[in-house]
Amino acid sequence: MLILIAALLAVLVGTVLQRVSGTGVGLVVAPVLSLIMGPGPGVLATNAATTCSGFLITLSVRRFVEWRHAAVLVASAVPGIVAGALVVRWVPSAWLQVAVGAVVLAGLAVTRFSPATPELSRRKAMVPAGVIGGFFNSTAGVAAPAMVIYSRVTRWDQHRFAATMQPVFMSMGALSVVSKLAAGVHFALPVPALAAVGALVLTVLAGIAVGTWLSRHLTKATAQKLAMALAAAGGVVVLLRGAATLVLG
Repeated sequence: MLILIAALLAVLVGTVLQRVSGTGVGLVVAPVLSLIMGPGPGVLATNAATTCSGFLITLSVRRFVEWRHAAVLVASAVPGIVAGALVVRWVPSAWLQVAVGAVVLAGLAVTRFSPATPELSRRKAMVPAGVIGGFFNSTAGVAAPAMVIYSRVTRWDQHRFAATMQPVFMSMGALSVVSKLAAGVHFALPVPALAAVGALVLTVLAGIAVGTWLSRHLTKATAQKLAMALAAAGGVVVLLRGAATLVLG
């Protein structure tokens, strides 16, 4: 029961942040569940949580979603998700986490600290961003950093970005769950599945309500800074988690 409570608290915080900035559930939930359940099952459970949160948040922001843009990103993510599922099945998760965390932080450093943030057209950046985001989502449960970097280099409006990411994260999460189950990755719940799903839905709805209220009091610039900070935090957590596993065995 304590495991379920800790997981739901992480989902609540992540959902609030995701409703405000466009990202949050995977970044907050993945480290918690990985510590509780182990890296492989924890990321799989995170994928399931992001599927639920993405779907419910999409319902509340659907007017602002760029559906064609989302569809291309999801389609582009499929090869990365499949590759990630196979990699998770055969490569030690600690090495994956170190690699993903390092790449995420390097990308964020380029977009944040370079004299002028690189600018790319969506046509050039969309497919690579989808593939990389899908791979990161499948291996570490954190597609958000790749998507945040993509939004910065393409100068994507923060409000539209935050809305469009919800069906993207929902779809990536669902595809990651299916591909991992097919590849033989499984996890066990501490409570009956129906009870866990019900608790998850109620927690996400509560997070959406709080996040919707907060979003009315934040500027786009503040929301964008929050998204960048969360992406950086996610990269650090993933890298440190992998490094700790390697050192401590």
